[in-house]
Amino acid sequence: MQLLPKNEKDRRYMLLGFRIVGSFGAIIALPVIAFVLLGQYMDAKFGHAPWWTVGGFVTASILTVLIIRKKAKEYGKEYTALNKKFDTKTKNKDSE
Repeated sequence: MQLLPKNEKDRRYMLLGFRIVGSFGAIIALPVIAFVLLGQYMDAKFGHAPWWTVGGFVTASILTVLIIRKKAKEYGKEYTALNKKFDTKTKNKDSE
């Protein structure tokens, strides 16, 4: 059983999907982990639990939303370019 389709168009779409899933997963996880750990450190150091941790989570959430919006626009453009590329190939084959 093969993982990716043989058809170039389907393979490109699937690879784009894998990139989107991996990218968005990292974009969501990394800021939350980093800011919450920093918040917990600050809570332990200054004794204001859980406010630094909550603040870190809120900051990470806002940052994540901004980054995902930017990346979604980029992936939207890439998807549109992929559609145009394969629509042009299809039209050229039909005209022959």
